[in-house]
Amino acid sequence: MPATGAVADGRLWLGESRRSWPGEAVSSPRDFHAGLPGYRPTPLHSVDGLAREFGVGAVMVKDESRRLGLPAFKVLGASWGVFQALRARLPDAPAAAGTLDDLREHLAALGDVTLLTATAGNHGRAVARMARWLGLPCLVLVPSSLAAPTVRAIGDEGVRVQPIRGSYDDAVTEAAALADADGGFVLVQDTAWPGYEQVPAWIVEGYDTLFQEVDDDPRGREPDLVVVPSGVGSLLAAAIRHYHAPGRPSAPAILSVEPDGAACVLASARAGHPVSVDTAGYVTVMAGLNAGTVSTAAWPVIRAGLDAATAVTDEQ
Repeated sequence: MPATGAVADGRLWLGESRRSWPGEAVSSPRDFHAGLPGYRPTPLHSVDGLAREFGVGAVMVKDESRRLGLPAFKVLGASWGVFQALRARLPDAPAAAGTLDDLREHLAALGDVTLLTATAGNHGRAVARMARWLGLPCLVLVPSSLAAPTVRAIGDEGVRVQPIRGSYDDAVTEAAALADADGGFVLVQDTAWPGYEQVPAWIVEGYDTLFQEVDDDPRGREPDLVVVPSGVGSLLAAAIRHYHAPGRPSAPAILSVEPDGAACVLASARAGHPVSVDTAGYVTVMAGLNAGTVSTAAWPVIRAGLDAATAVTDEQ
């Protein structure tokens, strides 16, 4: 097997980054997701009018507006990240901790823990939903500019929401500081920085369920182009990892799309190294993409496998 991050046969191989106990059968992310309340594959819509306009064979849109009772794909990564982060804290290996119910049976061994995250919207609500399913307390930090309906939706999950003066990046910094100061917090963040990369890697793994569902659609075929909305780049890394995996018949071109005021992937791609974009005070209808710094776990994958990047205005 190639080393993590290596390129084999023209395709990027991210490898597996998973902490487990010897001899234990760990469920795959998709198997785990199939056991969550209300799981079903989300629709893959064929947009025939756009296909005719563009002069291409087909345009398919993966509709993530209803994923496990939430309005975004984020719960795929957040649920797997929470599951693995809590399992990693267990003192002894459970016999077969492959489901949410299995994990619930062992939570008492963790003592008093609180899930913690920072968010621009959907990721935080997804972590909050996992806390609700598990019966755990949860603290979600949000930038002060986050729209009030989004903040209410997170709070309606039964968790504590704390606004942070500044941007999403400022909220992430504050969450990391809280986790460092208090070992009772379990930080589940969907962006990585030096020293905090395992949980974001699990979150990227969780997103693969989305792309497996696309593969399994009976109308589907190997795409020529995959267009991915990008915030910190975790979903983008998951797409590159999936479509560049060894054994696939071909590797499609992958295009990232970001808000024009928070285009950290585009800026980093141009520079050839991670570049932060100042998003303080920037407001966009693409609130979940309003991130100024690419994840350090996602960047090596993006650098090796991204074909093109662009940014769009709210009107576009």
